[in-house]
Amino acid sequence: MRPPDGQGFRMTTPGARPGGQAGRPGGGWLRVIMALGGVVLIAAGAFAVTRAFPGGGPGGSATQERATSIPAGVGTLVPTPAGEPAVAPMSPATPVRIEIPAIGVSAPVMKLGLARDGTIQVPPLGDHNLAGWYAGGPAPGQDGSSVILGHVDSYSGTSVFYDLKTLHPGNQVKVVRADGSTAVFSVDGLQRAAKATFPAASVYGGLSYPALRLVTCGGPFDSATGHYLDNIIVYAHLVTAIRS
Repeated sequence: MRPPDGQGFRMTTPGARPGGQAGRPGGGWLRVIMALGGVVLIAAGAFAVTRAFPGGGPGGSATQERATSIPAGVGTLVPTPAGEPAVAPMSPATPVRIEIPAIGVSAPVMKLGLARDGTIQVPPLGDHNLAGWYAGGPAPGQDGSSVILGHVDSYSGTSVFYDLKTLHPGNQVKVVRADGSTAVFSVDGLQRAAKATFPAASVYGGLSYPALRLVTCGGPFDSATGHYLDNIIVYAHLVTAIRS
């Protein structure tokens, strides 16, 4: 059985205000530590934690094998949109739900801010069907990279972004926002990034069009540390703005 890991998210960004949100990431790279039971990003890199049940039950051998096996089509390069994104940006609005039909995801999204010690407020570890939006960056639909984070798994089973790595270019990601509007994104591609080479500028950097980044963990598992060694990142751009 893998050792439990109860660390919290930590995000450090240039100009972060104690107890508040950081400035938009376009002015500097973020160094991130995230731990959602199923996600850990450390110092602009990525680790993920899973906790296995003995006997191959939920979180056991079958789950572990799927979490560590990365599809051959998921490369290490940052993907780019097939064409120039041309949809006008949306006004700011807090995301409240994420839907990814291709992998059966329909989950609430909570707001992740920064605590006084620089840690991100984490969604409850026991809630597998919950994602978190980093509120220090743009809202989904605004110009720039909006980032939504999710667990891959935990001691009690698989979590919201467990199948994220199976997405393909052209798959849709819908983000329902608090004003009743929906930002619809098309997947550009996926990236597998080792913790030592986490592409912070590509994930959090400023862009001239509305983009979305989904982040979870996977790849090889280091039993000595209790962490996955890779991050799985989905890159997407806005294709439809359904306004209320």
